[in-house]
Amino acid sequence: MIIHTEKLKKLLSLTRKAVQDYDMIQEGDKVCVGLSGGKDSAALLAVLSYLRRFYPKKFDLEAVHINLGFANKEETRSSLQAYCDMLGVHFTFVESSIAELVFDIRKESNPCALCANLRRGALNDHAARLGCNVVALAHHKDDVIETAMLSLSYEGRFYCFSPNTWLSRSGVAVIRPFIFVTEGEIKAFVKEQEQVIPVVTNLCPMDKTSKRSHIKDIIKMLEADNRDIRRNIFGAIKRDVWSRSTDGVRNK
Repeated sequence: MIIHTEKLKKLLSLTRKAVQDYDMIQEGDKVCVGLSGGKDSAALLAVLSYLRRFYPKKFDLEAVHINLGFANKEETRSSLQAYCDMLGVHFTFVESSIAELVFDIRKESNPCALCANLRRGALNDHAARLGCNVVALAHHKDDVIETAMLSLSYEGRFYCFSPNTWLSRSGVAVIRPFIFVTEGEIKAFVKEQEQVIPVVTNLCPMDKTSKRSHIKDIIKMLEADNRDIRRNIFGAIKRDVWSRSTDGVRNK
């Protein structure tokens, strides 16, 4: 059982602020959490399972895991199922051949973008089949900063995903309730709750070798000279990207 601590309270507070500030959850929503098996999504599911107990707008929760097709399928299924059972959240395990398609058939030299697109598409489709109108992803504050830096460095534009995005084709809204939560705060919470929160080993051969990992290292290097760099980048995103976005408008 998740232990009530100051770390959980902090994550709940930051998550509630994001949900309220960007109108992520409305009365009667059915929210599907994309449960990857990593620390971020496991923490998000725990926090949302507690948030739904006292949030004034009532909502339901589902958890869906899109299995990419790597070797530890049964271990992943059993550990995530037990975790969801403990939280009282219905769990769906979806098998896919994404890894085979990306690495064996397509032999992508830069596979991360294609893999992410296929995984997101599968998650959105299965969420809709379960009757969910909202999909919650576990992107955190550091993901926000790194994504903006990636866009600036490789696309020549200052861009980042929105906190709340309506996907008209899938008929779901994609929300990111952890945008005010740092990766360090998530790690501390998961470590504290390590007896109950499962973290599945990532078997992807591209793990920690992507452009995102490189950008992460660059930000750390810049931070050694300017301790405010993360705060400054995040502030610019809120002011210059999110304040102008209309992605969060969903059908009534």
